[in-house]
Amino acid sequence: MSADALPSPENAPLVVACLCARWCQLCNSYRATFEAAAARRPGRRFVYIDIEDEADLVHAIDVENFPTLLIAEGSQLRFLGVITPQPETLERLLRAAEARNLPPPEHDLDDDELQPLLEGLRARA
Repeated sequence: MSADALPSPENAPLVVACLCARWCQLCNSYRATFEAAAARRPGRRFVYIDIEDEADLVHAIDVENFPTLLIAEGSQLRFLGVITPQPETLERLLRAAEARNLPPPEHDLDDDELQPLLEGLRARA
C-alpha cells in the first residue's frame, strides 16, 4: 500500500507500538501496563514488537533503550522515543497523541524506510 492509499490522519486510528526485547526484564514487566492501556482504548491499534523477532520490520530504527514507543496516525509518525515505564507516563503520552498535541518527532528515517515500517505495524496491530 502506498502512502497515497493510506487513510488521512483524521480518519486513521492511532497505531501504538511498544518496541522491546524478550530478554529485557523491564520490557516483560512493562507489557502488562501497555496491554492495560490498549484495553482502555479499543478504537486504537496497539502492537507489542520484539525487536529481535521482528528485526526485518524494525531494522530502520535504532532502539537503544527500553521501552521505546512509536505512535503513528495514518502515514504520519507522531512519536518515537524511549519513555519511562510508569503507567502515568504512557497515559499522558497517549492523551497528547489523541489530542494531536505532540511536537514533531525527531528521527533519521526517510519516507522509504518509514512507510514500510508503518504499514508493517498496522498489519500486526
